[in-house]
Amino acid sequence: MKLTLEERFRRRLTKFGKKNRLCRFLAVLALTAGMTAFHVASYFGGNVKRLSMMAMTLLIFAVYSSFSFPIFSSGEPAGNGLNSISEEAKDIVLAEEVVVDLDEMLKEEDELMSNEGGMPEDGDYLETHGDYYELYSASDILEAAGDRQGSANRDREDAETAAGDTEFSRDDWRLVLVNKQYSIPEDYNVTLGAIKTLKGTQYCDERIIDDYLDMLRAALEDNVELEITSPYRTQDYQKMLFNRKIKAYMKKGLSYMEAYQLAGQAVNVPGNSEHQIGLALDIVTPSYHKLTEGFAETDAGKWLEENSYKYGFILRYPKGKEYITGVEYEPWHFRYVGVEAATVITQRGITLEEFWEEL
Repeated sequence: MKLTLEERFRRRLTKFGKKNRLCRFLAVLALTAGMTAFHVASYFGGNVKRLSMMAMTLLIFAVYSSFSFPIFSSGEPAGNGLNSISEEAKDIVLAEEVVVDLDEMLKEEDELMSNEGGMPEDGDYLETHGDYYELYSASDILEAAGDRQGSANRDREDAETAAGDTEFSRDDWRLVLVNKQYSIPEDYNVTLGAIKTLKGTQYCDERIIDDYLDMLRAALEDNVELEITSPYRTQDYQKMLFNRKIKAYMKKGLSYMEAYQLAGQAVNVPGNSEHQIGLALDIVTPSYHKLTEGFAETDAGKWLEENSYKYGFILRYPKGKEYITGVEYEPWHFRYVGVEAATVITQRGITLEEFWEEL
């Protein structure tokens, strides 16, 4: 009786394994791998439908797992750009035109990397090359705002007290979740409001401006000077920041994939950044321009952590919650969610992700 290929393979490995202990170990490994291969081949052999379904499943898995990688992204995702602009801002250059030339920025980065042997960390970059991060001091913003008093007459204590009785909804624009798992919704509309300053103009969602101004005013009353950067970013600007971070890690000897993974912990993937919906602010102080953990120890960092919720802002990426947010501790990054939600989130010491999952 003629033996099959599988039987001959098994017999030869069995005979080989009887020679000594080392051969036995190698034979077991080879037999395991071989039998697995034979069974897979037998399962799919001659069955085109099974083979096609498996190939399609693997392809879908690969694409889904890599959805945020540059190879699968092109153009401007719907909902990530400047959808509309307030009446107040119509006489001002639109946000896309405010951003400096990206090609020129990347060219300067290459020169900097060649001269200095690598890109500096984000904090050093902000301090040394402030042109890429437009800083606006609270004093300048409030002076330019003039008579605009924000919502200073709002009874914030009542709002905080009522927070526990408020019914929250995922449909609330203030609570939209944007992170590594949730991209900016395609139908999301960003209505930008312009805040003129002595140095220029910055943009954010027009609905948060009143609370934003009140927070700056309250900080100044407590002798805390804040400086605001990156309230709103375009898709192209976010791409530039992300690619720059990848390049910095690759200059340190990491592979592209390793650099990509690390970059995603420091800079959100384009299309998954809260800055692109105008609800996030990066905040520093004149004595500390670095976007590093040290900001938490400044008077400004401490004041914001204790008081920002009163004006609808939360510390978006708190320390010890990295496993939930997927982003390293950022004491400078604050997100607007409304006074009521900010009160609940801050008092309970949870993240927006945890709060959102309960809705």
